[in-house]
Amino acid sequence: MILIGEKLNGFIPAMGQAIAARKESYVRKWARKQWEAGANYLDVCASGAEGELDALLWLMDVVQSEVDAPLSLDSPNAHVLEAAMRHAKRPALINSISLEGGKAQRLLPQIAAQGHSCVALLLHDGVPADVEGRMQAFERILALADDCGLPRGRLFIDPLVTALATDEEGDAFAVFAQCCREIRACQAGVHIIAGASNVSFGLPARKHVNRAFLALSLSAGLDSAICDPTDPDIQGILYAARALLGEDELCGEYLRAYRSGRFC
Repeated sequence: MILIGEKLNGFIPAMGQAIAARKESYVRKWARKQWEAGANYLDVCASGAEGELDALLWLMDVVQSEVDAPLSLDSPNAHVLEAAMRHAKRPALINSISLEGGKAQRLLPQIAAQGHSCVALLLHDGVPADVEGRMQAFERILALADDCGLPRGRLFIDPLVTALATDEEGDAFAVFAQCCREIRACQAGVHIIAGASNVSFGLPARKHVNRAFLALSLSAGLDSAICDPTDPDIQGILYAARALLGEDELCGEYLRAYRSGRFC
């Protein structure tokens, strides 16, 4: 399971304040905590800050001087992502591209040439309401990535799950899970990713929804997630789910993680 630590995000109020005040100690603390908790990438996002590009480059410098971690460069702005890609000290995960506004066509060649990976959102004229629409977006993204020479192992597909609290049809997770299964059935060699906290937006006690989402999504084919790696309950659920799915021989990974204190 590939974990992308979510805590260095300016939309989190305390982190946003730390970025605005250029409070290095707070950023360093969360970079270190997530890396030591086993995150594979640290997501860095300064989209809520005034002067996003300068704030993001500062954030990258602080994190890269604290831990030797690959970064997930998180911005809706293609210009910001282009500058951040050049500033990264090691191959990063670009979060994100989509078919909206020609962003994939603009960024994919640069991502491929510079050795980065990327998250691709299955957007096309907004979020397609059904599985068919999202799979059409998937096929187009896959073709663009192949044309640019981006290895499929560096492509993280986000089938998109909408907030449960605003899901009027009651099928948001069902559509997401079916997309995961169909992508896996294609044997395209890509990763499948999701933001665990997106599904619980607007609900109380969000952690319970996030944890249930991860467990159910793993059974549908999810193999990477943007989440809080410092949460021992999330760690326990991830290791337990892998064991139940037959992906952990004799529960070896589960036992090692338990003995190391990842969860209790």
